[in-house]
Amino acid sequence: MSDHIDLLIHDNDLVLDPSHQPLLIEDRASIAQDIAHMIRDSGLLVTLVAERSRQRQADCILQLELLVEDDERLLPGTVRILQERPGVYRVTAKTLKFGDIEVYL
Repeated sequence: MSDHIDLLIHDNDLVLDPSHQPLLIEDRASIAQDIAHMIRDSGLLVTLVAERSRQRQADCILQLELLVEDDERLLPGTVRILQERPGVYRVTAKTLKFGDIEVYL
């Protein structure tokens, strides 16, 4: 039995199976999806991408890391947000129970 079950969302829409039933995701994938939605809903990602000042970008990244750190399913101190290329960020963290997660934004 899974601890965390959620509906799979892709491109802001439910993903359906061939019989038009929503697909479910569990545990690590559910936590990763929740983190991606949390970051998107915070509005900080838009600010980060629009910001040109390196100092203000670093401040936005720190704010995002602190926001993600508040998730009680994650091991404190393991959240990292790195810029992969302009406009693309990778979020990594360790869950308490399910190992590493990685989310691209």
